[in-house]
Amino acid sequence: MYKDKGCGFLEGVYQDCLSIEFRLQNIPYVVQPPLRLTYKGESLAHVYVPDFVCFEKIVVELKATAKLADDHRAQLHNYLKASGIKLGLLVNFGHYPGLEHERIVR
Repeated sequence: MYKDKGCGFLEGVYQDCLSIEFRLQNIPYVVQPPLRLTYKGESLAHVYVPDFVCFEKIVVELKATAKLADDHRAQLHNYLKASGIKLGLLVNFGHYPGLEHERIVR
């Protein structure tokens, strides 16, 4: 088994690992919950899908990129707005030499 803890994996690999870690740490979470969108009181076919919602009040969005960008922050803001949740964590596993993260409050 490859045990390197550095960057270089795809986002899905980090999502799988974090699911295991949440379970081991007894952190309540939902993987990729669909967030329904509405327009003028009507549901849209399109849904937003964040990586995790933890404790029913924290949206966690994962990235595996060289650097977090404004597009990533905007994506998390949209998830917060769509869900009504106020706190979000943007976590980037692709940043060298280590983890990059931001806390976003709406």
